[in-house]
Amino acid sequence: MFTITKERSTHGARLERWLGADTVANLSKSMADWYGPPIALGGTPGKVWVHPGGDFRGPLASGQFLNGIDWAAMRLNRIVRNFSRKQQGQLNAGFASLSDLITEATTNGKRREWFYNKTGSAGVVGVTNSLWGLGAQPAAGANAAAAPGGTAYTDATTGAVAFDNVSPDTRHIVSAWATASVAGQSLLCYDRLFAVNKTMASTATEAVTGVPARYQSTTATDADYIGGNFLFVEVGGTALAATAHNWTVCTYLDQANAASTLPSLTGNASAIVRRLDHPVQQWFAPLETGDVGIKGLTQMQCSASVATGVINFVIGHPLCWIPCPIINLVCQADYINTAFNLVRVFDDAALAFLEVMKPATTATTYNIGVTTVAG
Repeated sequence: MFTITKERSTHGARLERWLGADTVANLSKSMADWYGPPIALGGTPGKVWVHPGGDFRGPLASGQFLNGIDWAAMRLNRIVRNFSRKQQGQLNAGFASLSDLITEATTNGKRREWFYNKTGSAGVVGVTNSLWGLGAQPAAGANAAAAPGGTAYTDATTGAVAFDNVSPDTRHIVSAWATASVAGQSLLCYDRLFAVNKTMASTATEAVTGVPARYQSTTATDADYIGGNFLFVEVGGTALAATAHNWTVCTYLDQANAASTLPSLTGNASAIVRRLDHPVQQWFAPLETGDVGIKGLTQMQCSASVATGVINFVIGHPLCWIPCPIINLVCQADYINTAFNLVRVFDDAALAFLEVMKPATTATTYNIGVTTVAG
């Protein structure tokens, strides 16, 4: 469902003090041409969303006097102090009572913590990398099945973390955190819906019949509305041959289930593994004018015969941004007071991550945590 917040614009200077000017600029640039709904921004002390056009909206509860390092240091000191105290039947965790902890933190036993460790690969400045095919926790995801069927992803697919289904309840992200071995990274957490492996060394059109299992409603008010579904072209575990090429005459069904054609997408000769085969500063394939989401892919075609390499056409749905502005520091939001954007995570979701528009070529190692609550 499109949730367009009516909140006023976030105070830019305070947001920069929290995330850093480079990270804020990168996130804004990433969303400059975005066609879908706003995407929740994790790791900030407030309920902030990044809107199409690159505007930030929502209240920011900090940033006047403290930045992320200051806040993390204060929090670490508080943890050490509380841990060192003698506990005599008192739960010293910032909650008024045990029942308060159960209600707010575990929500009657329905809070879950999902952990990821990803050893990244080298990149290109301004280009997006996919972490799907990388380990170690969970195990590296494989390339998609070949056309026409492809792969419809679930939490049982290798590369995803297994969820316990909660229907008729609904599960929502209440917080996210990450550490990165290189500063200034911007992670996008998304639900990996579907992918199909493209036959290389061919200029023929190639039909796609497989479809995603989630976000398939054509009704804009439904939680599983197609709007926001995006497509990207992912280089798998084998780099592309040194052949100039475009992805052209690729067709899809839009949010109204109408036949549409993707604008031609410029690929990259010798594209390295794990990068997106897109132009610089573009992490999603543009759609026809007026379209806001992709229901399913129906055809792929390459303008040139690329002798070697692996390409996956991937459909995902964005969930939230996880900024990593500071090297090797846990960049997170307080679980109780911030980041309650309550983004929905469907049963059987396959959560995955993109390094959007990398600020450096260096391979980056990530530790990531996502907290969800069902109710």
